[in-house]
Amino acid sequence: MGLVLFAVLGFMAWQHFYPVRAAVSWQYEVAHSQVARASALLQDGQGNLLVAEELKGGQGRILSIDARGKRDVLFSGLHKPDGLVHFQGGIAFSQEGGTHPVQWLFQGQVHSLFEGTNVQGLEADGPHLYAIEDRKRNGRLFRYDATTREISILRANLDEAESIATCPDGRKFYTEKAKGIVRQLADDGSDPIYLGQLNEPSFLKCDARGLWISEDATHLARLLLLTPQGRLEVVLSHLRAPQALLATGADSYLLAEGGRDRVLEIRRSE
Repeated sequence: MGLVLFAVLGFMAWQHFYPVRAAVSWQYEVAHSQVARASALLQDGQGNLLVAEELKGGQGRILSIDARGKRDVLFSGLHKPDGLVHFQGGIAFSQEGGTHPVQWLFQGQVHSLFEGTNVQGLEADGPHLYAIEDRKRNGRLFRYDATTREISILRANLDEAESIATCPDGRKFYTEKAKGIVRQLADDGSDPIYLGQLNEPSFLKCDARGLWISEDATHLARLLLLTPQGRLEVVLSHLRAPQALLATGADSYLLAEGGRDRVLEIRRSE
């Protein structure tokens, strides 16, 4: 029994402390540490990085970190802030911890756009703001039109849907974490499975390199890249609850690793 217990504890320690591993063509370093439950990331256009601390019970915050590393609290008293996107000249953000409005910061004023429950992912596409709820078998996908202020429910009964992303060619994808899948949003409502057998897929990002997927698993999570040629690459492995990915250059990204309370910088090494 002692040996079994030792083996179990050893395996758990290995999962917990084993360092992140990067693919041969990528490298990483810690950009910002001590960011509690780091989740959403956004550059504010003035040289500052915005980072959401996804804490519940009104303890959540959105931080602003300048180029020298100085931190200021942009918002506090939030309930698991998560989605964070540029929208209509301002910044929209959501709160995953309960029923709260999706809010929009514009010219120093905060406006409530519409209400959702456990809203996590946000995606802006022209005048439209998409929001998706992280709820068990009862999540919804919203589309808010800034021109008409109309709200449409595009999908319902989603199972732990966490993110939606738009690709350069206009295609949209969203995750259902509980099912381990990524679906493509289809006009006819069929939403075929685009990628499956994933380990709790959470955040999505689509750019010229392909479709990025972060796995929101406590241990052995990965940052994946599905290339336009259909090749699935493991860019980083042994992550703990990675969240949002933010492009900072042609060959560089920031990744929020909520399970280790930090933000990683990822660079192409080729």
